[in-house]
Amino acid sequence: MARQKCPNLQVFKGDYRKYSYYSNQLYKLLLEYTDKIERFSIDECFLDLTHYLMGRDVMEVAKEINRRTKEELGFTVNIGISSNKLLAKMASDFEKPDKIHTLYFDEIKTKMWPLPVKELLFLGKKTVPKLYNMKIRTIGELANTDKDFLIKKFGKFGKQMWEYSNGIDNSEVISIPEKPKGIGMSTTLPVDVSNIEKLEEVLANLTDQVCFRLRKKNMKASVVNVNLRTKDFVNFSHQKKMLEKTDSSKIIYEEAKELLKEMYTVSTPIRLIGVRLDKLESNDEGQISIFEIQKDDKQSKIDNTIDTIKEKYGFNKISRGNDMNSSIERKNDYK
Repeated sequence: MARQKCPNLQVFKGDYRKYSYYSNQLYKLLLEYTDKIERFSIDECFLDLTHYLMGRDVMEVAKEINRRTKEELGFTVNIGISSNKLLAKMASDFEKPDKIHTLYFDEIKTKMWPLPVKELLFLGKKTVPKLYNMKIRTIGELANTDKDFLIKKFGKFGKQMWEYSNGIDNSEVISIPEKPKGIGMSTTLPVDVSNIEKLEEVLANLTDQVCFRLRKKNMKASVVNVNLRTKDFVNFSHQKKMLEKTDSSKIIYEEAKELLKEMYTVSTPIRLIGVRLDKLESNDEGQISIFEIQKDDKQSKIDNTIDTIKEKYGFNKISRGNDMNSSIERKNDYK
């Protein structure tokens, strides 16, 4: 019938395999930012960045995810930012496409309450007409309705409607723990860099972040990989199998720095730099020699102490010595 009414209509078959592939590719990209990801649908995820921002601003991280998705995967995403899942989801459904929106508690009255009540998350189609008959047509009107009255009228769902319309949602991001095959992080530099010392400074920061996540997973790595992208979007990488598995920031950085020196032999302007750890193994797996334990014990204590400080006071409160005088401003976080 549609073709009869619109002879020029173009019809495309669905391709679930392709959707699933790109959904998984996006998921892998998001894993570079947090391990706490809840898949809400094939094209939606909740990310908990509470302990993963590493001193970064959440808006800058959102902009980076938005940009990288377009550049690396070829499609756009809408991103909603807030302090709970409900408000983040509501924000992501604001103006589309390719937009980033916030919806914090102090923005509810101006951004969410004027919306039609049917826009409230999880509000069923059968409930909307009932609310209309009660002269409740906006989310704000629902939010300002007596909670006990709604409970009497709709039962437990009445309480949920009132809470949601007021931005109340205490549900957690439910991630399915998966044993990671690798942990990596990359960053686009604010300016093209052709000085290897500056690249080493950025690499040190990335290595610290990746090793921090590695230790949080109680794992060690056997392979380190460094990748670069030139200003002309040419990618190249080197990797190395280490003699022993480790979670030491110092050891892994030294290996990564050697890989950087091996492949960066000319002054080619670099746009992106990344580091990745592979062949991961739980600390509870495999055999560790007494010599390995003795050698790693001191460095392990240092790393664990630094991790504790970073978790308590912020990721950038303590840095490597070669990071202290970085000529690239950290506040930009190489977005």
